[in-house]
Amino acid sequence: MKRALVLLAACAALGGCATAPTVYAPASGPNAIGFSEYRIEPGRYRITFRGGPGAPIAQVSDYALLRAADLAIAEGYDWFRVADRVTMQAGPDSGPRVSFGAGGGSGGYRRSGVGIGLGTSFNLGGGASVAQTIEVLMGKGPRPSDRDVYDAREIRRNLGART
Repeated sequence: MKRALVLLAACAALGGCATAPTVYAPASGPNAIGFSEYRIEPGRYRITFRGGPGAPIAQVSDYALLRAADLAIAEGYDWFRVADRVTMQAGPDSGPRVSFGAGGGSGGYRRSGVGIGLGTSFNLGGGASVAQTIEVLMGKGPRPSDRDVYDAREIRRNLGART
């Protein structure tokens, strides 16, 4: 019995290591890690970046901005404004779980009953998953000094070095 529990714990630990890391790359599917975008009209995009389990919100946000900068530069724009921003988090209890437990008891006709139990569980999902969706408007020429307006080349230079 003890050997089986050790084997199960080892398999569970290896399964927890199998979560995909958060990297700056296109998403391979609708809910996959990475970026995706939807062109609303010329110079206007909705961009989503999904992080892997446990990815920091700041990293997910930076990668969404980096994708906006890359699109702006590719289309000949100088800057972009974040018109809308939504951050979503899948709960911290997401992912597979393994539980170990033991218990015992007795009872019946004219008998007393005693029971004890012990249990614990481990979240193998790696933590919460975060996704950020931003809607951006792109422009040319001098960058407006408004809030949430970014220089595309500066974002590429500063955030691109971290990928």
